[in-house]
Formats: sequence, structure tokens, C-alpha cells
Amino acid sequence: MTRPSRVVIDKQALKHNLQRVREYAPKSKVMAIIKADAYGHGLARVAQTLNNADAFGVACLEEAEELRAANVKNTIVLLEGPHKSIDLSRIAELHLDVVVHNESQLEMLEQATLDKALQVWIKIDTGMHRLGFPIDKADEVLKRIKNCTNVKQTPKLMTHFATANEQANLLTKNQLKRFNLFCEELDYEKTMANSAAVINFPETHADWIRPGLMLYGVSPMKEGSASDHGLKPVMTLESEIISVQHLSKGDSVGYGATWCCPEDMPVGVIAAGYGDGFPRHAKSGTPILVNDVRCSLIGRASMDMLTVDLRNQPDAKIGDKVVLWGESLPIEEIAQYADTIPYELMCGVHKRLGFVERG
Repeated sequence: MTRPSRVVIDKQALKHNLQRVREYAPKSKVMAIIKADAYGHGLARVAQTLNNADAFGVACLEEAEELRAANVKNTIVLLEGPHKSIDLSRIAELHLDVVVHNESQLEMLEQATLDKALQVWIKIDTGMHRLGFPIDKADEVLKRIKNCTNVKQTPKLMTHFATANEQANLLTKNQLKRFNLFCEELDYEKTMANSAAVINFPETHADWIRPGLMLYGVSPMKEGSASDHGLKPVMTLESEIISVQHLSKGDSVGYGATWCCPEDMPVGVIAAGYGDGFPRHAKSGTPILVNDVRCSLIGRASMDMLTVDLRNQPDAKIGDKVVLWGESLPIEEIAQYADTIPYELMCGVHKRLGFVERG
């Protein structure tokens, strides 16, 4: 890559975060959630780095196929289940676990002709109201699953929390109560906890936990950063200054002339923009590290370039290193300035960037 913008993936930080997850829930197996290209970090890369995870959770069959092609042997759970009946034979061929969350999928399993029985996870809706069987229908679903020859006779159970990142919100405890009441006399493996619940609600850890965001060194909470929970950022988005302008008081900067210089000042141009995944709606004042010193974004992000106030780094020059988020600059903070969430920033990193592995 000739262009200096790149993504650095810290594999040691990834391993550290998995260990930190295990410290939070030492009695639970870990299903590492690596859907959406491992939140932008690289699907196969993350799976191979976290090869001691007990299982991986993916969103679609194509992701599972990519992992098997990369020689990943771990259990893989297809979190959205089959979309068409034709998927089932491929799911069996790849030895995937499959989530079943609606009547259509249940009928697919009942009507299919498969060479081998599948391991099924039954998803129950306890209050998220997105995917899952209504809890008052779950008994009937279990009976049908147990009578289905295409399914291993020991299903596993799951639910998902809507507000686990809010400790004071009673919905998580209510969801937990509903799920536990249903499972009271059932001796099946269970999973409930996402990253936020792993940290906030240890009573939800159960047989399996399903960490996603925290594996990548990002806090799942509304406030704070990864370091508050002993996590290390895995992704660093970095670039370089490609031009320095010496502007006069009153000069405007960038498209729309939305920002004007309050005094004579140096302005740096960075080789990165929304074409790389930096959010266009990030406000002026969004922090940017130039030579490890905090400076501020000014003006609108362009497709390939950003402009930065260099008054804190008046001697900065072409080729100097810039960090847009990651090590020493929490992505959580950048997300707040852009009125978004860290998930969106990481998943939005463009594949035109060079990816560099460290550790």
C-alpha cells in the first residue's frame, strides 16, 4: 500500500481480552462472537488468534464457510439459523450448530432429509422482541424438536438481553427471571450473557457466555472505556500528515466552509476520510493524535482527507504519524463525537486500507 492510512490489529490484545473474559466468567464456556468480519477485524484472522475459544458465533452461512476454508476446527454456531431449507445440507456438511428462532425454521428441520442430525440452539424471546420463540410457545417447540430426527436430542437454549449495558434498568433482571423460570426443570445447556451482561450481571453467565464487543477491547457500557474493565484495544486506525497549510485568521477549512480559523495557525491534512471508514458526521473538536499529542479535527471529513488543528503540534510535518482511534485514543470517545457507537465505526472500516498484524 502506497497510501499511509492503515489498520493495525494487535493480536496479543485480542488474546488478552479473551483471557479477561474468562476471568469475569471462569465457570462458563466462551462463544466468541465474530460475525460481521469479526466487527471489522478480519474473520479468519480473529478466529485463528482466538483458537482456544470454545465456539464461534457467526451471522450467516458464508461466514461459516470462510472459517472452515481457513481450517478453523472450533464449533461454529449459526446465530440467525437457516434462511432456506436448502441451507440445511450445507450446515450439516460443515458440522455447524444452528440457532432455531421461528416456526419456519422449525418446519424446515422437520421436513428435511439429512445425513446427520444437527445440534440445535433454541432461541427464546424473553423481552428483546427481535428474534426468538415467545416464551409461552417454547414448551411446544421443545416437544417438536425432541421428535425431529434431524436434530440431536439434547438441544441448547438461548436468549438475548436488550439493556444489559444499563445496570439500573430492570428489564435485564426481568428477562433473566422469565428465562430461569422456563428452564427451571430443564437440564439443557444455556446461554444468555453478551459482553455487557458478562460484566454487569454475573448471575447471567450460565453454561455459555457470548462476548463480542469486549473481545475487541471496547467497553460495552454507555459510558467509560475499555481500560475501566481491564481490556485492551485491538484495532488502531492510523495514518500520516500529507500536507501542512499555514492559514490566516478568518480562513475557512474544507467543504461547506463550516470552520474558520480563529487566528493565524497551522492546519494539517491527513490521508484518511469517510472512504476509509472515518465518520463524516464527526464534529469539529473530535480528538486526533498527532505524534501522540491530542489535536482536534476541524471542518468536515472528506472522502480521502481530514483536516486537523496543529496549534498543539506547531512543528508537525509531512509524514508525521496520526492516530484516529485505538491505542491511546479510545474508540468510545470518537463514537461519542460522531453520535454513533463503536460497533458502527469498527464495522465500517474499509477494506481498501492496509491491514497490519502486530503480536
